[in-house]
Amino acid sequence: MQITEQAWAEYVRKLAQLDEEAGAKMAHYIDIFGTDNPDNHLVTYAQALIEKYGAGSAELACQMYDELARLSGVDVPPAVPAEPASYSETAKMVWATLHSPALLRRGVSRLVKQAGADTTLKNALRDGAEFAWVPHGDTCPFCITLASRGWQRASKKAIKNGHAEHIHANCDCTYAIRFDHSTTVAGYDPEAYLAQ
Repeated sequence: MQITEQAWAEYVRKLAQLDEEAGAKMAHYIDIFGTDNPDNHLVTYAQALIEKYGAGSAELACQMYDELARLSGVDVPPAVPAEPASYSETAKMVWATLHSPALLRRGVSRLVKQAGADTTLKNALRDGAEFAWVPHGDTCPFCITLASRGWQRASKKAIKNGHAEHIHANCDCTYAIRFDHSTTVAGYDPEAYLAQ
């Protein structure tokens, strides 16, 4: 079975849309209230965005996971959405990026994206599936390096401190999963990434 480029691009587009919308709402909040006199309201607002849009990201990842399981003909329990970043994780990100509204916006987007990635990896670990980091769009060298690893059996090593190993802002790459060696993502070529 091959996941078509069109189906994969649509999934990635929807995930990116959630990340971007959450980041845009954070930027709008900062435009109105600023960051000069921070208090818990800034962290609370960021957390509300991360919970709302992170839940959407996790649900979208569940839908893709369940569809891949169905197409592969495997009998696994329905995917379970991962929890979004905790309040303390959000607070740490907000305080670390407080003096850069652009970084704060990207931090919110990154934590939204993380919920979808966590969902994919945690369910793959539960079901013994394999995962791959699949580049999309203008890909950074670090993502190319991760993509060059190819398909790997899901393990606790890929989930550090309860989260996917690698998620960064301004990135359209995402995890794909498979239940057997015949499943591929159209256009995903680990050998070509390794050569780069």
